[in-house]
Formats: sequence, C-alpha cells, structure tokens
Amino acid sequence: MARTFRNGPLLACIAILLTACGGGEGSAPAPSEPAAQTESTTAAATAPAASPAAGGEQVLNIYNWSDYIAEDTIANFEKETGIKVRYDVFDSNEVLEAKLLAGNTGYDIVVPSASFVARQIQAGIFQPLDISKLPNYKNLDPEIMKILAGYDLENKHIVPWLWGTTGVGYNVAKIKERMPDAPLGSWDMIFKPEILSKFKDCGIALLDAPSESFPTALRYLGLPTGSQKPEDLAQVEALLMSIRPYIKYFHSSQYINDLANGEVCLVLGWSGDVFIARDRASEAKNGNEITYYVPREGSLMWFDTMAIPKDAPHADNAHKFIDYVLRAEVAAAITNYVNFPNANAAATPLVNAEIRNDPSLYPDAETRQNLFPNVVNTPTFDRLVTRTWTRIKTNQ
Repeated sequence: MARTFRNGPLLACIAILLTACGGGEGSAPAPSEPAAQTESTTAAATAPAASPAAGGEQVLNIYNWSDYIAEDTIANFEKETGIKVRYDVFDSNEVLEAKLLAGNTGYDIVVPSASFVARQIQAGIFQPLDISKLPNYKNLDPEIMKILAGYDLENKHIVPWLWGTTGVGYNVAKIKERMPDAPLGSWDMIFKPEILSKFKDCGIALLDAPSESFPTALRYLGLPTGSQKPEDLAQVEALLMSIRPYIKYFHSSQYINDLANGEVCLVLGWSGDVFIARDRASEAKNGNEITYYVPREGSLMWFDTMAIPKDAPHADNAHKFIDYVLRAEVAAAITNYVNFPNANAAATPLVNAEIRNDPSLYPDAETRQNLFPNVVNTPTFDRLVTRTWTRIKTNQ
C-alpha cells in the first residue's frame, strides 16, 4: 500500500476520476485473520516452491497485503473450484519487490502497488493477462482503468485489487485527554514536534513506507509532492527527524491491532486499516473509539493491483481467482469486510451504504479535490530515499 503514480497524462486521468467517483454503503464486522495467512517475515522463509511441472495441479499460491481480504473469500473460492489456496502476506512493497526480483517465488498472484508495478513490468517480471479468461473484467471502472494504463500500457498485466488514501488515525479519548484543542483535521498532528510530544506516552506509529511519509511531508512543507530534488529531500529528512523522538515504531500493519487495543493512540496509516482497528475495538468492547481523517492540506490516493508473475506455476488457476474476485458480489464483500474501496463499478451498489457514504473511505467531491498522486522515482532518487529513510528509522 505504498501507493504511487506516474506524472503527465496519468494526472489528467486522475482528475477525471476525482470528479467522477461516487459514494456508497455500511461498516464491516471486525475481521479475524484469514485462514492460512502467514506473516511477511516468515513468508520469505516458507514461500511455495516453484515447479514448472505443476501447472495442472489444483493449487494456487497468493501473496497479498496483510488484513486485505474478506475472511470467507478464499474458503468460498476453494469450495466452488476445488483449488487449494496457499495465502501468504506481506506489509511493504519493498518486501514483495525483493522477492519478485530474486525470481522463482512460486507465487501465482501477487498484489503490488501501482508505482512499483511500472518498473516491475519493465523488468519483465509479470506475464500478460489472458482477458479471454476473465469474463468479469467488464465490471471494472473504466476511469480507474485509465489511471492504471499510466503504469501498464493497454492494461495488459494488472487489474485493480483495492484503493484508498493515506491519513491520520487516532484514539478519540486519549487525544482529547492530552490535548482538548488538538489540531484534528490537519497534518500538524503528525508533523509538528510540539504537538507530537503531548502524545508520546500513549504511542505514535508511522507507516514503514517512505513512499507515504515523504510525499505527505513535502505537501506539509509546501513543496511539490513529486519533487526528486535532493535539497527538498533534505528538508523532509529534517522535518521527520524533528518528530523522530516521539515515534514509538515504524510498521505497516502492527498499528491495526495496537490502535484497536490502545497500545498506540496516533498513527500515520491507511484509511481502511484504521477502520479495521475501529471495528476490532468495537467488537472487543474495550472502550477505544478509533477514527480517521484525510488531512485538509491534502493526502495521497493509491491503488493496489493483482498481477501474475512470469514464472507462476499455476497461471490458469490465477486467472480463475482473478475472475472470481471481479464478480460484483465478491468485490463488494471484500470492501464491506476490510473497509477499502474497490475498482469494480458493478460492485458499488452492493457495498454497504455506511461505507459508500463515508467520505473518509469513499472521498466526496471536496475531499477528492485535495487528493494528490505520488510519482515513480528514478533509480538514483530511490537510492537517496532508501538511505534517508534508514537514517530516520534508526535515528542516526
């Protein structure tokens, strides 16, 4: 979910989408971990062995983000098709990309963010989709497909999984207790040291994703969000180092349970994940009221996608699963469970009204005006970003 975009014609497509997106329905039950999920740290050691001779097996190996699917999606697919699914999870694009670049992953479907897809396609990592095997492809939102064509010319290699925004999640009572006049609705809650210092004791977490933190910091500083100037990156580093003493940890999934359980009170996180935390707290009846906002200064809009690695051992089964997920009722059920919007136009009427009509999840016109894309970094700038992020995380 470190979500980024190309420049140029893609931005025009995004502008079309931001004026065309509609709103929609209801909140999801608190999800439990999907069956057969494996944490990203262990998935690296236990990834399925690729076997070119295994193409006819009734097996499917999927590598997806954590907490990113309905609890019954896999079970229902297995029951209908007889295909046995192995479902591993990761929590950063960097983990996924390292595995893909190493090759021979054994996975049949992976779910990279759009910006990473662009260079992965150029590296020949993915095989083209056989659209003739995807009759439900017609359900996809044409405006979102125009955006994805900015990464994948003619939409040959990817289909959208889910999308969302990056913003601020917090524990209502703990923030109010420590600062009744907290600047809620602003990035000040994340980037102003004198404000963060008031919440250090109740726990602050940031995504372990420079592709999220850096563009939002650039926007906060009044700099171009797609800047790749070293001097602008230096300003971002100075800003993040100024708040570093108050950050409990950097992680892209741990904050969900920690926010729900009261272990942290303030996060830079992804929209649907914060609402998962809200639902888990509600189900636990632990008194933690969790909410989320898109900062008024503006925030990132991102897309995650499904792709089939070039060396996937069960590509035919991968197509079957992708087409299954493209059914309107299946896509809507995933959104209703994980609180992230989908790109399936036919599914929109089936999404719970409480979700569709929540501008924090399905942004309204006013919110959409403040959403901005990220850009694909050059390899040279990526190296600078990696070194800068390491210094920030290690506080050195």
